[in-house]
Amino acid sequence: MTAPATSFPKDQIRVLLAENIHPRAAEVFADHAYRVERITRALTPDDLIETGAGVHVLGIRSKTDLPGPVINAMPRLLAAGCFCIGTNHVDLNSARARGVPVFNSPFSNTRSVAELTIAECVALSRRLGDRSNEMHAGVWRKSATGAHEIRGKTLGIVGYGHIGTQVSVLAEAMGMRVMYFDITPKLPLGNAQPVLSLHELLGASDVVTLHVPQTEATERLIGAPEIGAMKPGAFLINNARGDVVDVAALADALRSGHLGGAAFDVFPEEPGSGEEPFESEIRGLDNVILTPHIGGSTEEAQEAIAEDVATKLVRFLDIGSTTGAVNMPEVELPAQINSDGSRPHRILHTHKNVPGVLSALHQSISKLGVNVAGEYLRTDEEVGYVVLDVDPTDTRGLAEALRSIPETVRVRTLW
Repeated sequence: MTAPATSFPKDQIRVLLAENIHPRAAEVFADHAYRVERITRALTPDDLIETGAGVHVLGIRSKTDLPGPVINAMPRLLAAGCFCIGTNHVDLNSARARGVPVFNSPFSNTRSVAELTIAECVALSRRLGDRSNEMHAGVWRKSATGAHEIRGKTLGIVGYGHIGTQVSVLAEAMGMRVMYFDITPKLPLGNAQPVLSLHELLGASDVVTLHVPQTEATERLIGAPEIGAMKPGAFLINNARGDVVDVAALADALRSGHLGGAAFDVFPEEPGSGEEPFESEIRGLDNVILTPHIGGSTEEAQEAIAEDVATKLVRFLDIGSTTGAVNMPEVELPAQINSDGSRPHRILHTHKNVPGVLSALHQSISKLGVNVAGEYLRTDEEVGYVVLDVDPTDTRGLAEALRSIPETVRVRTLW
């Protein structure tokens, strides 16, 4: 069966997936007839400028930066997908200015991170890392000294969002007392108790775990004063962002014995590949668990992320939906078909959000006598996104008229 003609042949749309993104993403694109190229390594800006000129869709994880100059050097880029939680490694404003929506998957790996956090609570309390290292070195140290149950201990959660709340439920099921601090009011789950200040939480917790985003407000949120406010012998877990903790101050507290241990999955500076060495002030310290940014790296989480982001990208390519975009107005669109079974043409118009654009758009529609079957609009502070379903005979003239509006960022047609 011959595939129907489209406004742009799908097999000519180049999808590049970097950083060993789970194969499920490629399967989603292939299921919709898109051409996919997969590479295992992270890409440098030079790599992207050299190889990305013909890329229409770029998929990356957290090790590939996408700055403004690179985005501007990719003239065919239609959309980008961050197959991870964060998007701080992408210049979202530059992408918006080009009409390039950026999608991510903020919730698909929450369970994986929550389970790792609980495992680290147990491992720190039992000093499992030290005992394992000793056994590998041939040392048999069978002792209960310094080993404790987590039942009855207090877990302090900083950031009570999707991950923090799951940690809360799991910790309470393990018999821990849970308190949490968040800058916005959050309803507690189970018997968790909110506290009014970070310092109150730090002073009362046997284990403190961090689950906050990377923002200016959270940079070095836990510094020397905050570490000093923690209970003697307490543990600190950071599976959030590397810049949230002053690692040098933490190292001092661990060496002095003020803190009993720590578990870190994220760091201010991380190697770009397995060939680069890892350096940190807390390497080699007692009862310190270090993992290479694998909080969300389970097969289940990576498959869920791959399907989630790839599906969002396909929906944007196929019907223009921007639902889930982090830098563009979100417009959820219906299938591109009329009630009588006919298929209208769809025009996607991204424009600067300034007065007069919609008036010019509607004047063009009126002047050309275009038959509009549907119109969808959302705006944010910077841009507006209008989607028009029109009679096929009207598409080319209207698209050209919209391109002539000075505030137009991008026009794309779908049929």
